[in-house]
Amino acid sequence: MNVSIPYLPERSKKPRETGLTMVMDKGLSLRETEDMLSVSSEIFDLAKLGFGTALVTPNVEEKIKLYKSAGIRTYLGGTLFEAFIARGLFDEYRKLVSRFKLDMVEVSDGCIKMKPEDKCEYIRKLAKDFTVLSEVGSKEAGTLISPNKWVRMMRDELDAGSWKVIAEARESGTVGIYRQNGNAHVSLINKILSKVRMDDILWEAPIKAQAVWFIKLLGANVNLGNIAPNEVVSTETLRLGLRGDTFLNFLPDELQEKFRQDSPAKKQIAKTAD
Repeated sequence: MNVSIPYLPERSKKPRETGLTMVMDKGLSLRETEDMLSVSSEIFDLAKLGFGTALVTPNVEEKIKLYKSAGIRTYLGGTLFEAFIARGLFDEYRKLVSRFKLDMVEVSDGCIKMKPEDKCEYIRKLAKDFTVLSEVGSKEAGTLISPNKWVRMMRDELDAGSWKVIAEARESGTVGIYRQNGNAHVSLINKILSKVRMDDILWEAPIKAQAVWFIKLLGANVNLGNIAPNEVVSTETLRLGLRGDTFLNFLPDELQEKFRQDSPAKKQIAKTAD
C-alpha cells in the first residue's frame, strides 16, 4: 500500500494459505510476464500455465524462472495432465514437471472420463513429491454434477492429499459453479460451503462480476482463480473495497448507511411521498 487509510480489510500476508489469487497465463511472452510481475508480484500467488500452453510457448523454462524469482508458485494446467494420462504417460508427466523444476501440480478430469478412485490415486502419488491442486467439475457445458457429488469429490480429493480443490469454471466462467449466463450457481455453492472449508477451495472467477460475488459472500481473503494478467491489480482493489463494486462492503455500518446512494426506485418513492 502506498498510503494507509482506515477501514480497509486486513489481507493475509504472503506466503499465504488464504486470500490466494491465481493468474491464468495463456501464453504470455517473457516481456509481458516481466511487465505483469513489475506491478503485481506482491499481490498474487499462483500462476497457471493454462491448458496445454506449456508445450507450445517459447522460452517456457525462462518464464517459470521469472515467476519463481518473484515468489510466484507456478504449475501446468490440468488439461496437460489429462493429455499425458489419456496417452498412458503418467511417468513422463512427472518427469516433465521435474524438468521444469516445479513444486506444484494440478490434477483434473474435466476433459476425460476418470474413475474418482483413480483420480485420488494420482493425487496420492503426486502429493509425495509435489503440492497438489485438484480440480472438480466438468469443462463441458450442460454437464450436471449433483451438489452431493461435488462435495464428496472435493472431500475425497482433500483426504487424498490435495492442498486446495479448485471449483471448475473454465476461462469462460460459464460452466461448473456458474450457469451458462455466468451467474453463480448459488444453491450448489452454498451446499459446498456447508460441507467443505472455505479456505480449502479455490474458486475460479474469470469474470469481474464473479469475483465481486465471492468477495461479497466470503470476504477479502477468499481464494480466487483464473484471474487475467491485466486484472490482478484491479481484483486486489475489489478485495480491499477500493472499487465501486465493493466500495461500501468493508466500511462500518454507520458509514455504509451515510454514504449509500439511494437507488432510482427509492428516489421515486421519496418524491411520491413529498
